[in-house]
Amino acid sequence: MADLVQLVYASRPFGFDSAILSGILLTARANNARDDITGCLICRGDLYLQLLEGPPAAIEALYGQIRRDDRHLEVRELLRRTVQERMFPGWAMRDDPVQSWMWTQDEVDAGAVDRASEGEILAIFARVGG
Repeated sequence: MADLVQLVYASRPFGFDSAILSGILLTARANNARDDITGCLICRGDLYLQLLEGPPAAIEALYGQIRRDDRHLEVRELLRRTVQERMFPGWAMRDDPVQSWMWTQDEVDAGAVDRASEGEILAIFARVGG
């Protein structure tokens, strides 16, 4: 199996509501299936946390689009690594509105996302994929 890139980024939503989220997921699922990208989007009113995995060129192109997307503010890469297996092999884009078990909004505002270790970040996605 060829090496895959796994990339996790965080951003703040701009104008977040269920209609915007539905549009993001609909587009992501169609485009990601076409581009052999899988992953998971954790979304709340104060945070997007997304894991993307797939061929390196496809991940780079998608992440470039996300950084230019005006629905995202303060996009920052948290983790990038080469993997042999996907964490979300059956999901063109899984979504999870984790409300209770992740960081609180106050913790996000205080920088918890940027201080999180690679292990902590991956554990969040492992729990969603669980």
